Amino acid sequence: MFISDDIHYIGVNDHQIDLFEGQFEVPLGMAYNSYVILDEKIAVVDSVEHGFTEEWLGNLKKVIGERAVDYLIVQHMEPDHSSSILGFLQAYPTVKIVSSDKAFKMMANFYGVSDVSKQIAVKEGDSLSLGKHTLKFIAAPMVHWPEVIMTYDECDKVLFSADAFGKFGANDVEDPEGWACEARRYYFGIVGKYGVQVQNLLKKASALEIKTICSLHGPVLSGDLSYYLDVYRTWSSYGVESEGIVVAYTSVYGNTATAAEYLADQLRENGCKKVVLIDLIREDLHESVEDAFRYGTMVLATTTYNNDVFPRMKQFIEHLTERGYQKRKLAFIENGSWAPTAAKGMKSLFENCKEITYAENNVTILSALKEDGKAKLESLAKELTA
Repeated sequence: MFISDDIHYIGVNDHQIDLFEGQFEVPLGMAYNSYVILDEKIAVVDSVEHGFTEEWLGNLKKVIGERAVDYLIVQHMEPDHSSSILGFLQAYPTVKIVSSDKAFKMMANFYGVSDVSKQIAVKEGDSLSLGKHTLKFIAAPMVHWPEVIMTYDECDKVLFSADAFGKFGANDVEDPEGWACEARRYYFGIVGKYGVQVQNLLKKASALEIKTICSLHGPVLSGDLSYYLDVYRTWSSYGVESEGIVVAYTSVYGNTATAAEYLADQLRENGCKKVVLIDLIREDLHESVEDAFRYGTMVLATTTYNNDVFPRMKQFIEHLTERGYQKRKLAFIENGSWAPTAAKGMKSLFENCKEITYAENNVTILSALKEDGKAKLESLAKELTA
């Protein structure tokens, strides 16, 4: 695949993986992206997961033939991008590795690679000339590891963005939902906690003329990049991306589910164009987290369990708060047969979140939904759609 006349894609697709980072379901597989820049000197940008070393090296050789590689640029040390380094060093023993100081420390810890004669440490603003192509390095700490650097090719206006702008899914499978859905789940699952750091990166990127974004996961982005940059600004600033209301619930015997469904119907009747109803027990947790960050209002409905919040609901809320959930409106529905306390418990879990507005009409149900409960849900629906 040609990125430009001099830049080629040499990545691989993984269809063997079921869980990315041991937790994210990836039914469409994963892409581990790598790139080679051909010039007077040759630079390879990042490696791939070690199970694909031979395929990756084969892809590289198809492009460069018998030429030697001068530089291996390591932008990010997570093993899905770095664990072929040893295999690469065996194939190209004269190569110099270009990376950040922190990355070299990690390289020694992960793989025992510590030969300083092979290392070129770079920092913010440093550059590397390959001939016609000059590479400028951008520090991107905590997007989403502390050692991350990104690389900007001044000649072809290409930003090699490490994990930023990545998505779940292999590149040889068409994603029926397009780029945004799995990019959003990827962002909030993996990068979401580090909104401030992403905002800092976007400020740096705004000073560059970028024609192409080459991430370490997902497709190469080109053409009009404003959409991708805009959604990243929204995501990283915790802004509301889409108009709508999320109703997320857990239910033991179906009564809380009935209340959540009744509220969803009332919201629609009151003119809400998009209601996302989520059964947290049965739906993918990270898909649910994605929806919670996408929309500006959310209702949480759950049972009181051991005088606390039902475990799956608590887990869901903890996933939100550890990712910096903020700038949203929340409402609660609690159910209890003798001492309902779930609403108080849910609210306490959000106590350290910024700019949270709470609805006035929270709802308590005693065991099953009855007429008085329906009236309360109708009032809540009116408040949320006013």
